Amino acid sequence: MNRYPIWKYAILGFALLVGVIYTLPNFYGEAPAVQVSSAKVTLKLDAATTARIEQVLKSAGLQADFVQLEGASIKARFDDLDVQSKAKDAIGKALNPDPSDPAYIVALNLLPRSPAWLKALHALPMYLGLDLRGGVYFLMQVDMKSALTKKAESLSGDVRSMLRDKSIRHAGIARDGNNVVVRLRDRETAGAARNLLSQQLPDLVWAETQDGSEFLLSGVLKPEAARLVQETALKQNITTLHNRVNELGVAEPVIQQQGQDRVVVQLPGVQDPTKAKDIIGRTATLEVRLVDESAQAAAAAAGTGPVPFGTERYVERGGAPLIVKRQVILTGENLTDAQPGFDNQTQEPAVHLSLDAKGTRIFKDVTRENVGKRMAILLFEKGKGEVVTAPVIRTEIGGGRVQISGRMTTVEANDTALLLRAGSLAAPMEIIEEKTIGPSLGKENIDKGFNSVIWGFAAISLFMCAYYLLFGMFSTLALAFNLLLLVAVLSMLQATLSLPGIAAIALTLGMAIDSNVLINERVREELRGGASPQAAIHTGYERAWGTILDSNVTTLIAGLALFAFGSGPVKGFAVVHCLGIMTSMFSAVLFSRGLVNLWYGRQKKLKGVSIGQVWKPQPDVPGQA
Repeated sequence: MNRYPIWKYAILGFALLVGVIYTLPNFYGEAPAVQVSSAKVTLKLDAATTARIEQVLKSAGLQADFVQLEGASIKARFDDLDVQSKAKDAIGKALNPDPSDPAYIVALNLLPRSPAWLKALHALPMYLGLDLRGGVYFLMQVDMKSALTKKAESLSGDVRSMLRDKSIRHAGIARDGNNVVVRLRDRETAGAARNLLSQQLPDLVWAETQDGSEFLLSGVLKPEAARLVQETALKQNITTLHNRVNELGVAEPVIQQQGQDRVVVQLPGVQDPTKAKDIIGRTATLEVRLVDESAQAAAAAAGTGPVPFGTERYVERGGAPLIVKRQVILTGENLTDAQPGFDNQTQEPAVHLSLDAKGTRIFKDVTRENVGKRMAILLFEKGKGEVVTAPVIRTEIGGGRVQISGRMTTVEANDTALLLRAGSLAAPMEIIEEKTIGPSLGKENIDKGFNSVIWGFAAISLFMCAYYLLFGMFSTLALAFNLLLLVAVLSMLQATLSLPGIAAIALTLGMAIDSNVLINERVREELRGGASPQAAIHTGYERAWGTILDSNVTTLIAGLALFAFGSGPVKGFAVVHCLGIMTSMFSAVLFSRGLVNLWYGRQKKLKGVSIGQVWKPQPDVPGQA
């Protein structure tokens, strides 16, 4: 009646083994480390950089546990904070001889101390949130006015192309704030232009006015279109920040929207706010412009003449100056994909681009009109512009597929493709609030959270053992198994644990023991009714299961609602809460019953069970009131 088959004990044993293995990494703690990342997206870290860092540490007499390239950063782990600080200074001086123009970002970090055999099993510790691990917090404001201005500039170019395609002459197209103004010489032409633009650009409301002998068409973005532009700009900025920060290998960064025009950025484990600003400042914008190849531009590039009006002077990768026109043809917004490859004719390294519909149309027009001329792709980082490449336009390019080739190595082609895929900021951003949470405060939060779980577990265990005796001991072991499974699952999912998550673990303990209380009381009830001990155990577990399932399902629904509609700490609490409910149902019913069956199941003539005082009703005695 109360016996488990061998396969059930095998499942429980396997679950226990997995729980122990994947919980273990959380007890090894973290070691101080130095993380080296590229400060320029065109500069890539490789094995040679790793060897250079190892040589710098050796020359400084500093011993590292290891120095290895992981993703887009090199990490060196040390035994103590003193060696970490010295290593950071030594590496920073060696890699950045000019502090005003650093090529690398050298930042302090923390790495897990887990042994290699656990890493081989992909057993990694949970990520710790900003409040537990320490790090930096930024609140960034998106300049929505710039987003609308950029949209107006883009629409001005669209209007110019549309009127040219339909052979409608105009006297000039300008941007007045966020409005597009078209000047026309007669009413008939103005009417034709208005009909065309109203059909082709439904997001604009066109109004016709007269200015002397000329007619003006003013296009104003509709409120819903302007709102969509701002929402799109915010989403694109968040995506771009994710791409940039992920390339640095920061563990579990949090980048999310707050309100209508703000973005929260949390970088756990980064203790230096200055370096964190460098990380955020790496967000770049891309622009495609035409190169000015006139005699005046050549003289300006050679340094013998002024820069012509309407152009700017930039530097190519090789250091040669280049005069580029101010007019922007395309931006990173028009790119949908970028992949490295080779030129089909010359077999030189190249970058293959895919453009959206708008970019395809513009690029086709520009390349048709400028065959034989050079086109520059510029990268703007931290206010400084650099020409990534400036290929010659060989022929008209249509179909949305563009190839960039010439004077590129395979590594440069890969880097350029990565940069183009990462996208650009749709609108400028500025930091309006920053906070630094030190590791000492994070450790204090961990200690307090850990103590709350331990003392809560101890109090529950003491009560259960005192009130239910041996069955209370079984319940305590099931509770410990539940805690083990919960931590293991969170570690396998590589979840980020924060203070709300620790609160959810403490709450889960109280809720999980409730299932065992229901089982124990049901067994007591069966014993009061006169059932044999074996029958009481069997019936108690069977009948308590329905109540346990109902109560946990209703609580799970509430947790799912928190997850669906909550954000930030609330969502983190909900994740741990829901996982805790599922592990508690497994441990409270299957594991605790396995222990009871193992202890009592083989005793055929069982006379009693250790479950505390069972109060049986006294029979009525005749003659007593």
